[in-house]
This record gives sequence, C-alpha cells and structure tokens, in this order.
Amino acid sequence: MKSLEFNLATPAIILALAFPWNLSPAQSLLHQGRAESTTWCHCQLPMLQLTANPAKALADEPVHIRVTGLPSSQVVTIKASLKDEKGNLFQSKAFYRANEAGEVDLAEAPAFGGDYVGVHPMGLFWSLKPERALRRLLKQDVMSSPFWVTLELYDSVCIQDSATVLPRASQMVQRWFSGPGVQRQQIREGRVRGTFFLPSGEGPFPGVIDMFGGIGGLVEFRASLLAAHGFAVLALAYFAYEDLPDKLLEVDLEYFEEAANFLLAHPKVQRPGIGVLSVCKGAEIGLAMACYLKQVVATVCINGSNAITEVPLRYKDLVVTPINLFPERTQLHISGALRLRHCRGDPWELNRQSVLPVEKARGWILFIVGENDEFLDGRAHAEQALAQLRSHGRSNGRILAYPGAGHLIEPPYAPLCYMSWNPGISLPLLWGGDRVAHAAAQEHAWGEIQKFFRQHLTPAGS
Repeated sequence: MKSLEFNLATPAIILALAFPWNLSPAQSLLHQGRAESTTWCHCQLPMLQLTANPAKALADEPVHIRVTGLPSSQVVTIKASLKDEKGNLFQSKAFYRANEAGEVDLAEAPAFGGDYVGVHPMGLFWSLKPERALRRLLKQDVMSSPFWVTLELYDSVCIQDSATVLPRASQMVQRWFSGPGVQRQQIREGRVRGTFFLPSGEGPFPGVIDMFGGIGGLVEFRASLLAAHGFAVLALAYFAYEDLPDKLLEVDLEYFEEAANFLLAHPKVQRPGIGVLSVCKGAEIGLAMACYLKQVVATVCINGSNAITEVPLRYKDLVVTPINLFPERTQLHISGALRLRHCRGDPWELNRQSVLPVEKARGWILFIVGENDEFLDGRAHAEQALAQLRSHGRSNGRILAYPGAGHLIEPPYAPLCYMSWNPGISLPLLWGGDRVAHAAAQEHAWGEIQKFFRQHLTPAGS
C-alpha cells in the first residue's frame, strides 16, 4: 500500500486528484488533462531550509526548530526519530502550514495534526513514541554519546511512512546528558554502589542522592543532567546491581545512611546536609531518609507513598512492617497493562505503624505528584503527609500537583512513558499521563526541583 499523503500546495487540484468523484466539470477537465502540472516550481522559491538551534545541547534544553523557503500556505510534515542504545526506534510527527512568508516556526506556529495539536515548540521531542510498544526511552551511556535526533521535512501530509517518499530537508540534533567538565566516577565504597557526578569548578557544590524505583539497577541520566547544572550527584543503586541483592526483600536504611555519609565526606560537597531526589519506591525510601537521617535536609519525592509498602524497613533496632497490597483491586487496562492505582489502601486505616513519621524530618520536603498517575494515588499520600506535619505544628513540606501528569515525571522533553514492562512482572504496568499535560509538568517541575535544592542546600548569601 502506498503512503497516504496529501500535498496541499494547490489544494483544489490535489483534492480533486485524490477524490475525483467530487469534481466539478471544470475540475474534471483539469484532472484529465493537467494532472502533471500540480507540483510547485522550486526554482522560483528561496532555498528550502530546516534549522534546529542549538544543534548540540543538553537533553533538558529547548531547541528552536524553523523551516524557511516554502511556498505560502504550504502544508508540511516534520518528523523526528531516534534510536536508543538497544536499537529501539522512537518517532514522532506533526503537520504544519507555512505562513505567507513561506515559514514554519515551531515557537509560534500551531500543529494542525499528527502526534499533537497546537503551539508546542518541543512537541516533536516529548511526543516521541516507540515503534515497538511498551518501550521506555532511557539513556544508558550518559557521558560519551548523545541521543541523535533526526528531523525531517516533507512537503505533504505523511500519515504513513513510505520508503519511496523522501524528505525535502533534514537536520540532526544532539541531545546530551552531561555537560562540559562534568566528571563521572564509579562508586564501590563499603556497601555503597552507584555513580558520582561532579560538576566542573572549585565547589563546594550542593550534594544530592538520586534514586529511582522498582526498575532496579543503576539509572544515571537524571543525575548526570543535574550535575550539568551545578550539583554533585550520587546516582544510587540499591538492588539488582552488581553484588547488591537481586530483589528488594527489605529496605536497610543504614545502607542509605552510608551513602549519605559518603557524599558528605567528599571535599567538594557543600555541608552540612544533602538532598535526595527520588521517584516511586525510591520516593518512599527518600521520605524515610528525611524522617530518620539527620544528614538529609532537602527531599524531593515524586509520586511516592507516605508509608512503608510491600517490604519491611529496618534501621538499627527499628523495624517498620509494610502495608500489604490488595491484588484483588488490580484493574486491567484495555491494552492489557496492569492498573495498580487502587491496590494500596489508606495507610492511616490499615496500619498506622507503617506510616512514616514525617514530623521528625529535620529538613524540607517537596512532594511532586501527577494527578493522572495510574500506578498510585500520589496526591492522597502527599496530602496525608502534609496533614501529619500540620498536626505537629510543622510547615516544612509542600506539594506541587500537576493535573494530567502521570507517574514517571522526568526531566524536560522526555517522552511520556504511558505504560511499559517492569522487571519481575509478567504484564506491563500502566503509568498514566496525558501527553501535553505531562510534558508541561516535567518542564515546570525540573526548574522547581533545582530551585528547591539551591534554596535549602546552599548557605544563605553564598
């Protein structure tokens, strides 16, 4: 089957060719005798250009995409594509119409269709979707190679891809996850396993521990990006990595205390305290660190629980028993993915002993929640934690709630991962999120995270 396309350079003629049963007598004559004259003459137009500036930038920095040299009102398709380190292809496209000057500027021009609609300067990046479903875009090598994003321009509406339809122009964009001068050091100190990212310069720098959730292993892309903005960051693994346990059977908080002490002992890390950036199960652990560890003075919890769940937490002589899940509340999405949002009950009703004592936190806590999270009800957990703080006369916590955002809130312009496979689970998990709202949440939250850490980890006046 040929690629389904509409070339709207001369709308009446092309629509007549595509749908001859709607022709007027004059159009019918044109259809029969002059079909070959429907292309526009490139020689009378300025040179066609597709530009993307900067062509080399950090992955959390915006790119200005612009097309010039088109016929007035020409409808075009702009595509973006990249391959991750495993060879998985991610693609996006949007349909635009040139202005009277023959230009399409994504900072001003609305997309009329494709993977998004409206004015979204970075829409081609955050709307990237996997060719093979249920793949999550994760950068592995954060230092020596970027994601190479190919932008392509077509002078028609390309609904389907076709090897016979070639782009009129193309541009390559590099999206890096580490900035100039950032150093990466593999960490194997005592029990601690992870990677330490140090910015260029004399320091001292605010120190942050970065943790992910049930994906396990070592995930570095967020830590390396944060280091590019002036933070000393330890990407911390806590299971399914090297000689750490293959499965998370308990949370040993002394391991995380050892990591905090390691970070604070570094001569280029600002004292007296560190921050924690965490998501999902990592956010639950991050909140526990805020409650029990004096070294932690600023904690960001992204879509996490305010109670210990699934596996116990141990710290010295303390053992916190977990809240068990309710598997009978699992819902099956139409895609076949598991919707676990309602599998956690109310911690205050089920097991008060599992609720983390946030009133003991010495530092500040920022809860970031997506209100379209299909994995857990992060807002309910964050609101319980804030109510608990207020009941003890504390005001050291706040919530940033994002309508339409899903569970996996990542740095700006990362594609929404609506559902994906997760290690140890036979069916994919539903994470949720509206694509446009999620992208806006990621862009805003990333700036707020950095402001939060600078405010609470940097001495006043420095």
